[in-house]
Amino acid sequence: MLPAMKLLAKWMLSAAALLLVAYIYSGVEVKTFTAALIAALVLGLLNTIVRPVLVVLTLPVTVVTLGLFLFIINALMFWAAAGLLDGFHVRDFVAALIGSLIYSLIGVVIESALESLFSKK
Repeated sequence: MLPAMKLLAKWMLSAAALLLVAYIYSGVEVKTFTAALIAALVLGLLNTIVRPVLVVLTLPVTVVTLGLFLFIINALMFWAAAGLLDGFHVRDFVAALIGSLIYSLIGVVIESALESLFSKK
């Protein structure tokens, strides 16, 4: 039960994070909380399935750029999710890069908070 609650909490907070990104940065637009929930789900699926393949395929470039190319991959995942959905829009690639950076920073805070909340003592 606890892992399911953590997953549900992470999904809800990730959707809220997308709304916060849209509020902070005008290059990202989320129409409703439902659209944010779906976008968070799609982002999670893309990051789980597609991102590892891209990381392996672009490993030489990532090594040469000392890992900075991973920011490009994150932006591509963010942009791809926006391209697949109606209620989630990203203006252009630069907006996807900035939006994904903000979303990642908020995601780190969410993950840290959930770890401390759901940690076994």
